[in-house]
Amino acid sequence: MNDNLSFSLVGDIGGTNARLALVREGEVRPEAIEVLPCGDYDNLDSAITAYLAKVGVASVTDACLAVASPVPEPNDPDAQVRMTNNHWRFGVQAIREAFGLRHFKVINDFTAMALGVPHVPQDHLVHVCGGAGKSTRPRLVIGPGTGLGVSGLIPIRDGWVPLITEGGHVDFSPTDETEIAVLRILKARFGRVSVERILCGQGLLNLYQAHAEIQGVAAPLDEPHKITMAAVEQADPLARQVLRHFCGILGRVAGDGVLTLGGLGGVYICGGIVPRFIDFFLESPFQTGFEDKGRMRPLMESTPVYIVTEQYTGLLGAGEALRNPEV
Repeated sequence: MNDNLSFSLVGDIGGTNARLALVREGEVRPEAIEVLPCGDYDNLDSAITAYLAKVGVASVTDACLAVASPVPEPNDPDAQVRMTNNHWRFGVQAIREAFGLRHFKVINDFTAMALGVPHVPQDHLVHVCGGAGKSTRPRLVIGPGTGLGVSGLIPIRDGWVPLITEGGHVDFSPTDETEIAVLRILKARFGRVSVERILCGQGLLNLYQAHAEIQGVAAPLDEPHKITMAAVEQADPLARQVLRHFCGILGRVAGDGVLTLGGLGGVYICGGIVPRFIDFFLESPFQTGFEDKGRMRPLMESTPVYIVTEQYTGLLGAGEALRNPEV
């Protein structure tokens, strides 16, 4: 890399991999992207050191990392980050001092996902349904993955303010006899049943097992990706029924989110699940569930829904967070 240029470091750190990249001052588009297995490094500092050596940059001025873990308060001098699904632990001040950073931000991974959405190129957005929307209104960002991430983007004069929410933990609300039976089965297992108990990877498996119990049939598939594959390839009628049901519930939950947030600027579906079966999703009951809001149907029909296929939305969001004073 050119040593005369000033770079900042951005990262999207999950349980398994750390995606690290550089951004030029004032920009958000990442470059020199590398994916480092977290298990190969003792801690964050050794991973950053290895990354900078690999891309040939001696130092960076600022950094923003999106992490899949609870995030400390921004101005806490003793802030510690403990990754939820790997062994990394680090102090925010210690990292700042170790790499001579002017500014070091640590944000939630789904907050970064939301912040990245306005920077996703149009060719990485798949239109699902809805009209043009209203650019001056909030946007809803929702993403089934390991869990169910939910965020919002509120427009301000020169950008966006992300909402940090726990919207994935709202109650699951059944709408027919089958769903009442699903709720009863999951309630016996978990007590309270949030929508995340259904709308995530493990949730898809929960839903599949519940349907099998209701129908009195075997449930041989034991991993979410097997259910998805069997449904898409039409190899298992139960899997296909369950994945369609999953999409319909996601439509209803996304629609409720739009009504709650006033998200007429659009819905952006992120996460690692839906982009794997786009064609299936486009023919699923998602749109029916999304638009079926009684007197609010015209509002829902005018609200656009997109699937985000950009691979590095979280890195785009970390780049945006560096220059966004609201984060």
